[in-house]
Amino acid sequence: MPTSTLTPPVEEKPSNQAVLTAIAHSLRQSELFKRLDSPSLSELAQLCRIVKLAKNGILFHEGEVAKGFYIVHTGSISLSRVSREGKEQVISLFRPHDCFAEATLSTLETYPATATALESTQVILVSKNSFRSFIAERPDLAMSMLASMSLHLKHLVQMIEDLKFKQIECRLANWLLRQLESESDTVNLPFSKKVLASRLGVTSETLSRAFARFRKEGLITVNTSEILIEDRDGLASYLQEL
Repeated sequence: MPTSTLTPPVEEKPSNQAVLTAIAHSLRQSELFKRLDSPSLSELAQLCRIVKLAKNGILFHEGEVAKGFYIVHTGSISLSRVSREGKEQVISLFRPHDCFAEATLSTLETYPATATALESTQVILVSKNSFRSFIAERPDLAMSMLASMSLHLKHLVQMIEDLKFKQIECRLANWLLRQLESESDTVNLPFSKKVLASRLGVTSETLSRAFARFRKEGLITVNTSEILIEDRDGLASYLQEL
């Protein structure tokens, strides 16, 4: 994924009540803080910072000393690592109100991956030191944080499940079927195909060929970012090819 060295992230302290209110709203929408009462949210908002990133801007690099954790305010963030072979692998994707890098509060002193803005993005930085004092007075928050980190672990397990298939068609079929709601045959691609290719561990060209094969076989219809699944059983048959 391309990186930007022209526009570094800009970190700002909330400048007025309107900004603090917007931060508190994002905190309220996140799984981590949705049970906090209003006075506690307002107190926490005052401890936060807004970080602004241009598209492809780097929030932090793998191995960088951790300042704290983040909540996406607007835009989207990808976490990625570079393999020994030099290939970038997208680990997770985060959208408005998602939390990430919470593990740095307890067990990690450095960030375990690189965070990149997929578009013009603002994130809320929750300082590690400030939050440790905040959470010490609210032990129930620790349970919410465990639930949030468990969700991230689930995503990692799903990614490993995708990568167990040797053929890209198998990986793509597995990913598409997992996105379906029980009564829907439509998958709305939540990010670019380039990001999906990285998540599945292949090049964009290889992914495009897999999509083309599925279209040719009548398994899917693609309309920009919307994918209609025409034949669930046909896609599922690919999962037998381990």
